[in-house]
Amino acid sequence: MVLNTSHNQYPPFAEGLTTAPLVSISLSKLEANDAGESSAFYKASKELGFFYMNMEGSALGEKIVSQAEQLHVVQKQFHSLPNELKEEYLREKIDPFFGYRILGTREQEDGTIGRNENYNMRKDDLIGNCKPLPCPDLIKQNWQLLGDYARNCRAAIDLMFTRLEESLELPIGTFAELHRIEEMSGDHVRFNKQAPGKFDEEKAKLGEHTDFGSLTILFNWMGGLQIRRPDTNEWVYVRPVPGSAVVNLGDALVKFTAGILRSNVHRVVPAAAPQNKIDRHSLVFFSRPEDAVVLRRLKGGLIDKQPSTEKKEPEMTSEEWILRRSVGDLKGVYTHQSGLELRPVIEGHA
Repeated sequence: MVLNTSHNQYPPFAEGLTTAPLVSISLSKLEANDAGESSAFYKASKELGFFYMNMEGSALGEKIVSQAEQLHVVQKQFHSLPNELKEEYLREKIDPFFGYRILGTREQEDGTIGRNENYNMRKDDLIGNCKPLPCPDLIKQNWQLLGDYARNCRAAIDLMFTRLEESLELPIGTFAELHRIEEMSGDHVRFNKQAPGKFDEEKAKLGEHTDFGSLTILFNWMGGLQIRRPDTNEWVYVRPVPGSAVVNLGDALVKFTAGILRSNVHRVVPAAAPQNKIDRHSLVFFSRPEDAVVLRRLKGGLIDKQPSTEKKEPEMTSEEWILRRSVGDLKGVYTHQSGLELRPVIEGHA
């Protein structure tokens, strides 16, 4: 079954661009514990850290796609709200991390000023783990949808954790115990908007980053996401695929597995023609370890076979790690095998 998405409402992805070699992993096959699919998923998690998650044929996956399409409408409504209304919920006013954020401006061809912006909504607010932060009426009107989406994304992520545990020869539940949905964490839904503009390599470099957390589920309707190939260091584009999410691993899984898994560098640049005249929106769900979890190497399975390092890194909780990374106070990580280091950057996933 081909899922009904709104990709065809946008100009086509540019021809002639070098695209990323992402493999497609079937959620339905992971649910069925298909050995070949689990092996392909584990390989992708080690080698590139990015892959497509094909949602077709999975009741959970198809529900996620349907809800992502509904939230795509909501996020465009949110970004169209008056700037002064959105600025009432600036994260500087309501929380060190969550809330509305202005990421810069671009002058448009008609002389108007377009904003790059995002809005972070924490999972704990959406599912009732805590008193929610102030938010616009539009978000309150879609509270149930946002909460259901967060729960469904977490269900898919928990399944991926199980398959990774099996491949790493870890006790089942090892990762799940660090990511209990009823506990406070940095999990959140993000609305992204990027105004059209010209490609600028220096600005693009400022946005190079790895993700802070564990697993990220991203829905894109237009181009602009790039990853750096670990084998060539070439920046290549990720083509949006209707019915599939882009999934990538974050720093926490690299730390937990002593570098077996990969958190790959990526960035967002303006979409290429013919997609370069309109706002670019994307929808992200970030999963992160519970706030109190200390980010350090786990014990057991294949992790114990990894070489030890004499270099002692400061240990900190997930909450501390997220806050320090979010203000550019810490570098991101690849894997233990990479000699490359990232400059401290503020995460700007889209």
